[in-house]
Amino acid sequence: MKIERKLLPVLINEFRESNKIIIIYGARQTGKTTLSNDILDNVRGNVLKVNGDELRYIDVLSSRDLTKMKLLINGHDILFIDEAQRIPDIGINLKIIHDNIPDVKLLVTGSSSLDLANKVKEPLTGRTSTYTLYPISLSELSKTNSVIELQSRLEEFMVYGLYPELFNLESINKKEKYLRELAGSYLYKDIFDISRIRNTSKIRDLLKLLALQIGSEVSLNELGNNLGLNLETVNAYINLLEKSFIVFRLSGFNRNLRKEISKRDKIFFWDMGIRNSIIDNFSSVSLRTDTGAMWENFIISERLKYLSYNEIYASSYFWRTYTGAELDYIEEINGELSGYEIKYKKPKLKPPKTWVDNYSNNYKCITTDNFWEFVV
Repeated sequence: MKIERKLLPVLINEFRESNKIIIIYGARQTGKTTLSNDILDNVRGNVLKVNGDELRYIDVLSSRDLTKMKLLINGHDILFIDEAQRIPDIGINLKIIHDNIPDVKLLVTGSSSLDLANKVKEPLTGRTSTYTLYPISLSELSKTNSVIELQSRLEEFMVYGLYPELFNLESINKKEKYLRELAGSYLYKDIFDISRIRNTSKIRDLLKLLALQIGSEVSLNELGNNLGLNLETVNAYINLLEKSFIVFRLSGFNRNLRKEISKRDKIFFWDMGIRNSIIDNFSSVSLRTDTGAMWENFIISERLKYLSYNEIYASSYFWRTYTGAELDYIEEINGELSGYEIKYKKPKLKPPKTWVDNYSNNYKCITTDNFWEFVV
């Protein structure tokens, strides 16, 4: 099943109008190669496609030798480098190509910002346009599915997630097998290869603990005690998981009211199928005890995809006080605050009085009956 990605028209226009290096980040299997090929199908020029895993290209594109790179690119108008994080010193070599062969357009993908961002940030300052591709979003599905159709499939998306390949798999067994293989090792390949973590089981154990705590504030000290790791190592591992687009953090909102809690973060997963695979639970929503937390994770991740694809710049938080008042999600856009409760079925109609008295009347409860207003 072909799903047009939200970034496609944006990137086609960018490619045509700009001479910057276009970099697409994202987790493995989110469709970066397919999206790149769709872009290239819509622009003119002779394309050289390079896979960063191939040694014959690594030698040249890590050489800092302009003559070698000219010989490689000669006769081509576009250089597409897939899995660029595999190529040593890719940033400085892209800079050499961009500055010395200005007629060649550059399109680059990286399955992890983990190392690629560090390699390209300084040498390519001012020379890049960067984008992040996530698993399929509800806003992308809304182009070919009505709200009612999306609503009827919410439970499926909450259990199995939204990785593109799942839309080509009809049986539950095939979906579960695919997710187990993806979450088993392939998704973390860059973390293990690039960061040189020796004890890979600790990352998997950490992910399982995080998967069991979605919707709750996370204590890094507690995680460390459970895993036999110090606080700095736990934080470093979570940073790696963030940079690999597996999880993201939501910090507590605080404007110095003494009763507000803000020291701990909540940690969510970009895809619910990956999360459920990690805890080995693909039970239907009606049989689960974590449905509320799943819905909260699902809606917040969909909202962040929506903001990213529509280039809406917002700060996102959760909010809680020691007296028990809380909001699942807070958004600040241009200084304006909005608060949201995220409830799977029964809406919470009134916002906490403390929130209204100190911050904002902007409030909404997001349920299965009105989710599209928030994420589509």
